Amino acid sequence: MRHIVNLALATSVAFGIAACQPSGDQEVDKALNELNVIDESGLNDVMMQAADPDEAVSYFQRAAANDPSRIDLQRGLAESLTRANRSTEAVASWKIVVGMPGSTPDDQVGLAESLVRNNQWDEAEQVLNTIPPTHETFERYKIEAVVADANEDWAKADSFYETAAGLTTTPAGVLNNWGYSKLTRGDYDGAERLFTDALRYEPTMFTAKNNLVLARGAQRNYDLPVIAMTQQERAQLLYTLALTAIKQNDISMGRALLVDAIETNPQHFEEASRALAALDETGGAT
Repeated sequence: MRHIVNLALATSVAFGIAACQPSGDQEVDKALNELNVIDESGLNDVMMQAADPDEAVSYFQRAAANDPSRIDLQRGLAESLTRANRSTEAVASWKIVVGMPGSTPDDQVGLAESLVRNNQWDEAEQVLNTIPPTHETFERYKIEAVVADANEDWAKADSFYETAAGLTTTPAGVLNNWGYSKLTRGDYDGAERLFTDALRYEPTMFTAKNNLVLARGAQRNYDLPVIAMTQQERAQLLYTLALTAIKQNDISMGRALLVDAIETNPQHFEEASRALAALDETGGAT
């Protein structure tokens, strides 16, 4: 980009001298300002996509302080704060963005997400209700599903989860969330299907693997599912099954699974060892 700046500067200066008019300096300034905006926009994208979240926050805080009227910088700050899990600050930042000229429904979705992350559920729902129904995006329906879930409005939650999953090519995360929702409702069979679907899209998602094991264990199915797993993951999943079995008073099965988990783990498995010792200490009582 530097060679473009030099070329633009040379061209503008040449134009000013040839014309012998005072507007030459203005043309140079204009060209440089335009190129600076291009350069800055590229840097903004880099900071949002690749930078450490806290570094991005610092960058956008400085940039927005220098030019607070620019919505792209205020939006970058709000997004960076969200990425950095600084929810309270993110809420305040998104409120600035949605109050600015040029704000979009996506900004309202961003605000709603930050409110959810900050446990401000009622306010999040109010913000979602102000978004036009024609604004149909994955992010919007993902948040709608989470809010409906919190309200225990299962029909709405299922509808929103299904819609969100259909609006993205990478639905593993939302399928996992939907499965966890089914798990908390006691629909273990439905949860198992959704976790399996999530792993079809993202076979390495350990959260979905662990949740799948929980769903199977809740049905007293203590066999590990046939999925890709490392030796360490296998040990952790056996441990999850063991705790599920013990919780359901299937003590002998739980003990056997703990032993299997300890033997399977390539390293010392402290948590499983402690659980087994505690089980032996109590003589298998719950």
